[in-house]
Amino acid sequence: MSITILKALPDRARHRYQETGAVVLGGDYQGLGIIRSLGHQKIPVCVIDDEHSIGRFSRYATQAVRVDDLRHEERIVDTVLEVGRRLNLRGWVLYPTRDEMVAAFARYQHLLTGFFRVPTPGWDSIQWVWDKRNTYRLANQLAIPTPSTWYPKNLEELDSIPVSFPAIIKPAIKERFFYATKVKAWRVNNRAELRKLFERAMAQIKAEEIMVQDLIPGGGSQQFAYCAFFKQGSGIATMMVRRSRQHPAEFGRASTFVETVDLPLLKELSERFLRAIKYYGLVEVEFKLDPRDGQYKLLDVNARTWGYHSLGLAAGVDFPYLLFADQNGRGVEPCRASTGVRWIRLLTDLPTGLIGIFRRHDRFTDYLASVVSFDVEAVFSLQDPWPGIMELTMIPYLYAKRGY
Repeated sequence: MSITILKALPDRARHRYQETGAVVLGGDYQGLGIIRSLGHQKIPVCVIDDEHSIGRFSRYATQAVRVDDLRHEERIVDTVLEVGRRLNLRGWVLYPTRDEMVAAFARYQHLLTGFFRVPTPGWDSIQWVWDKRNTYRLANQLAIPTPSTWYPKNLEELDSIPVSFPAIIKPAIKERFFYATKVKAWRVNNRAELRKLFERAMAQIKAEEIMVQDLIPGGGSQQFAYCAFFKQGSGIATMMVRRSRQHPAEFGRASTFVETVDLPLLKELSERFLRAIKYYGLVEVEFKLDPRDGQYKLLDVNARTWGYHSLGLAAGVDFPYLLFADQNGRGVEPCRASTGVRWIRLLTDLPTGLIGIFRRHDRFTDYLASVVSFDVEAVFSLQDPWPGIMELTMIPYLYAKRGY
């Protein structure tokens, strides 16, 4: 196991911080948002990553560790425990930023809870969001709308499904597919493409993990999400958003422009699902409004922080700190995000916006108005400038590693 200490907190500086800290797994802009949230509260933060990332350059990252593998569940657990023992992080709160980390913490919770505070729920809860076959099955039982979805196990079953086109092929467990293809889904325009792409998907994942799904028409104006710190059957802190732009535009790996909105129906649908799985912690539930029937249809559930969670702080809902406070037995008062607050990640939103203008999906004046009126930038901060500077130097690496 390769572990490299990139930044350590000197003993003489420990008195400036609270005794209990946080361990953030993954130091990209999502992890950076957690680091800044907790750093503002004088909470020490240890960043662990298996990639070159910007989080360790933050003034609020008190410790940073580079490791060789945070993709395989058993290795994740072994690595986190080894780093925790080496740096004396007993009692610190764990923050996963990827789904495979969530799965590892859920499955091996019994190995971690003796050393760390683990806010990730157990596997009895996480199994319903890890595998989209479970997600959609439960949603249908709860009368929560979902896109029409088929689960053919072979080419013979594929030929018999009554799918209309365009459609999409996507994985039930996205990590295995994503790391192999660097995309979340493939668009399918006809039967010939369906068969060809299904065979291509079978070369990457098991056939039973491949889903064929109705493609809901429309763009960013119809992409929404419910975000929350959820506890004991209700959202203690909530935020609802329109995910106006994403990258790539059709099947986005991440949002690039997001605005808070007021949509009580999303709260009702999301909390119905989360209560059913006895969920605890931070969560994002993604929906798309289907213009054909006017229904908000459930697409995905992320059982962790999400890319634009730093929007919450500007809107009055500091999600990472609320979770930390609750894990340490402090009272958490109910709160709700203000509407009309905007978040942007310029690094990916600028090319996304330009492509939309070129393809005449967006007007230049509308795009320019949104770019000059944002409240939060995902990375760039005058109070914490080095992560933004370093990200610019890492663009070739990010493109090669993740495709953006």
